[in-house]
Amino acid sequence: MPAQPAPNSLYYGDNLEVLRRYVKDESVDLVYLDPPFNSDQDYNVLFAEHDGSKSAAQIRAFADTWAWDATAESSFEDVVQAGGRVSATMQAFRSFLGNSDMMAYLAMMAPRLVELRRVLCPTGSMYLHCDPTASHYLKLLADAVFGPENFANEIIWKRTHSHGGAKRFGPVHDVILFYRRGPEYVWNSQYVDYSEDYKRKFFRNADPDGRPYRTTILTGSGPRGGSSGKPWRGHDPSAIGRHWAIPGYVRHLLPRPDVDTAQEALDQLDAIGRVLWPKKEDGVPSFKQYLDDFQGVQVQDIWTDIPPISAQAAERLGYPTQKPEALLARIIRASSGPGDTVLDPFCGCGTAVAVAQGLGRRWIGIDVTHLAVTLIKHRLRDSFGEKLDPPFIVVGEPTSLPDAAALAGSDPYQFQWWALGLVGARPIEQKKGADKGIDGRIYFHDEAIGGKTKSIILSVKAGHVTVSQVRDLRGVVEREKAAIGVLISMEEPTKPMRAEAVSAGFYTSPGWGKRYPRMQLLTIEDLLAGKGIEYPPSRQVNVTFKKARGARAAERSEAGLYDGTSGEDEAEDAD
Repeated sequence: MPAQPAPNSLYYGDNLEVLRRYVKDESVDLVYLDPPFNSDQDYNVLFAEHDGSKSAAQIRAFADTWAWDATAESSFEDVVQAGGRVSATMQAFRSFLGNSDMMAYLAMMAPRLVELRRVLCPTGSMYLHCDPTASHYLKLLADAVFGPENFANEIIWKRTHSHGGAKRFGPVHDVILFYRRGPEYVWNSQYVDYSEDYKRKFFRNADPDGRPYRTTILTGSGPRGGSSGKPWRGHDPSAIGRHWAIPGYVRHLLPRPDVDTAQEALDQLDAIGRVLWPKKEDGVPSFKQYLDDFQGVQVQDIWTDIPPISAQAAERLGYPTQKPEALLARIIRASSGPGDTVLDPFCGCGTAVAVAQGLGRRWIGIDVTHLAVTLIKHRLRDSFGEKLDPPFIVVGEPTSLPDAAALAGSDPYQFQWWALGLVGARPIEQKKGADKGIDGRIYFHDEAIGGKTKSIILSVKAGHVTVSQVRDLRGVVEREKAAIGVLISMEEPTKPMRAEAVSAGFYTSPGWGKRYPRMQLLTIEDLLAGKGIEYPPSRQVNVTFKKARGARAAERSEAGLYDGTSGEDEAEDAD
């Protein structure tokens, strides 16, 4: 039996392994997942056949690496051998799709959906956010996992305002598949405000204080034999073939809702000023219905009212697949309550967990990259402060030198992202073959308002280090006109390395009037012990990441990582 996860847990690792190891049966109230899928790829590429096998490929941030290889084949075989509807569905897919990238995608998703159903409580729900290219396959797969009777909605979200299409209509929407775990599930209807056109058309009248209202008849068609068919204050509905019919949605307005006759209820409505009397003798009294009596229009399954995240949006983090907080807030409010647990197994930049935290839910986030884990930690602390209530833990990150060495040996990229995260640095995405000797940067301001943005250049080395690497980094710092250079290594620096670093001199901060070593050498052991980079106090001047909005101000964003702008521009925007 898997161990019970601690509330508010952020896991680094393959979500399939994390689910199986840490998340127990029926312990989650709501699942939202937005698995990586490249919607910009040419459609036919996804169905291209691939010969031979490759070693297991890790899913890297911002890249979709679903491809048919030994891992996909193994996953497919495991699902098929388990039998049942999922097995039959996957075999049918294989017959139709062959060894294509789409088939690999489905082979990876199948066991994860099975695990997500296992961890959902009986009243829980799942929202699967996907691209229209794959949504029909995922719907069939989800039908097999959850049962077609538990399909609730296919939600269409208009994710962009316009998009050019070559010989087709512009693709502007995503699909969100909503499944419930069973017939009894948490549901809270969501509402949006009436349109201005609707208000002008139907709420044309207003009280002297400006409160808009409309009138609604108080009778229904057909006569009745009970009190609803009897006269009230000189008005007889039976005479015109009708009866008194008080709308059910106004019952809560009555001071004494439990009344014996329709006439008593009408008396109460009149006493509170809700009956409009006709000016003509043959007229019929009507009900005065205020605009604020209603919650609004119930949200349907086409969502066009939640715009995408623009380049100027306050919540923008620069993460390519980032979804709007309003989108996640609607889903979380609809299918969970305060104190419930929300799970996002592909949490990326952490929108689901940040919104869940702000709405008083517990949460579990999982991601396979240390880059995402670092982003989420920054986001949560920016939004809710250093002391989150309740707090969260991170599981799967190295906490010792042997752990760090194991990560460096298994995946140098993850090691690099993790090491940069320890010092709050931002990784640099270089094009293949364009290595400029920079693994990460930190931006800071240490002058008066409007002063120039300064930078720290970082280089991370998992293997053997020599003095030449310090010289190379020193050259990069000079070339980039950076303030400080930092070499992070697993190994202890040699004496020649330390001598070379010392010979680089100091950076003097004009704002703080202090000197900081221009070349700094730090080991992983130093960082795990709490040592950091020496530079002007980061709490005041570090602008490496754009700050996420405070939760108290926004009911619940780092600068763009790979958004095509220059580092200095991004840092200045972060201010």
